[in-house]
Amino acid sequence: MENQSQPPVRPAAVLAVLSLAAFVASLDLFIVNVAFDDLGADFGGSALTDLSWVLNGYAIVYAALLVPLGRLADRYGRKPGFLLGLAVFTLASLACAVATDLWMLVVFRLLQAAGAAALTPTSLGLLLPVFAPERRAFAVRVWAASGALAAAIGPAVGGLLVELSWRWVFLVNLPVGVLALVAAVRLVPDSRDAAPGGIPDLLGAAAAATSIGALALGLTKGSEWGWSSAAVLACAVVAATAAGVVVRRCVSHPSPLVEPALVRVRAFAWANVATVAFSVAFAANLLATVLWLQQVWDYSAARTGLAVAAGPAVVPLFAAAAGALLARRVPVGRVAAVGCLLFSAGMVLTLLRLDQDPDYAGRILPGLLVAGAGVGLAFPTLFGAATADLPPARMATGSALITMSRQVGAVLGVSLLVAVLGQPGSYSAAERAFTSGWWLCAAAALVGAATALGMTPRTPAVAPHPASTASTSAASTSAGTTPAGTTR
Repeated sequence: MENQSQPPVRPAAVLAVLSLAAFVASLDLFIVNVAFDDLGADFGGSALTDLSWVLNGYAIVYAALLVPLGRLADRYGRKPGFLLGLAVFTLASLACAVATDLWMLVVFRLLQAAGAAALTPTSLGLLLPVFAPERRAFAVRVWAASGALAAAIGPAVGGLLVELSWRWVFLVNLPVGVLALVAAVRLVPDSRDAAPGGIPDLLGAAAAATSIGALALGLTKGSEWGWSSAAVLACAVVAATAAGVVVRRCVSHPSPLVEPALVRVRAFAWANVATVAFSVAFAANLLATVLWLQQVWDYSAARTGLAVAAGPAVVPLFAAAAGALLARRVPVGRVAAVGCLLFSAGMVLTLLRLDQDPDYAGRILPGLLVAGAGVGLAFPTLFGAATADLPPARMATGSALITMSRQVGAVLGVSLLVAVLGQPGSYSAAERAFTSGWWLCAAAALVGAATALGMTPRTPAVAPHPASTASTSAASTSAGTTPAGTTR
């Protein structure tokens, strides 16, 4: 009788609700870049070194909490974890919209990231059980495609909203968040891991966030404080010490942030290294392009968003091409390396055409299109290769960790770009600074290409472990891509 009172599960409705939540969390990774100019003007001309924490703070917390919060939800219930994460994300979005100073905004962005880190993995964990095994691949593709859509339209939507006010970049999350929350309560059934592992290493996650944050702080403030100053050296010491704590706890903790056995899997290890390098290039280029268009060419936020969207628009086409190449058994490392090389070529093409004359079609668009083709080949292939040599019980954790690597790379990319750009006071100084920034992007992408060649999967090397489940997977939502298949 009790079962009869429960509404029937409607897989299509569950898929729509969970994809909507994943979309809004992913959108916040791409929508804020175009608001930098307006944020700086509204908060008393804040320097780029301070504004960068609106991006970096979010990425650091998201990266550090993604795996632990996913595992906690596996243990205690995915639906409560999802609802709590979505509620925190939505309320933090409202708090961001009413922030009265920059550092208040940064604090609320940290809360936003914590909510996103809870709702992203649990949304996938809740999705899989409601579909029959033969339909799960389709469901995951639709769910991951919501991230791709967020990447494609994020800059354009952000630009249009900033024309009203930068606060609308965050207010737009409210109706979507409330709708998803109400629908999830009514439509989404709960699930949890039948054989949960131990309590995840939250102290290790905090040490990871501390290490990345200290490194980012030293990089962004280095030119202001002096690269040999005591403050920068202190940041380096804190970053190194905290990284040592992470390594030690990964070896000793029963449920570590990164399982040592995973690092010994060749494809997984090289895919993570390549993802960090490529994400440095990707994040730095996105911010550099936005700043060039707005600060040098005097583009409005709306025009900037529409201009930047050309690159993401070609990503799905080349992601499909990557899948076709892999289906023909082209080695996965070569496909990803070609993507990284194309991205680097896009940076060089931009550099060769760079000029004060605001000729978008002639000077920026070609590089954006070539770089977008590289993203389409590289990111899905990297994400797919990261888990190709892992046994099924480890695939969820593997995909969560590759997502974490992408966020770490994004933090480093933004921080390095800020360090390179400084505060140029003339066009000639700006041209030199942005030229250095785009060379940084090209070099990082080349490192990604070189390391990607080492990741072609071989054979599984990790014993199955029951503690790793679907809910710890962030898959490709935060990357804005759908994992491609891999070739052994």
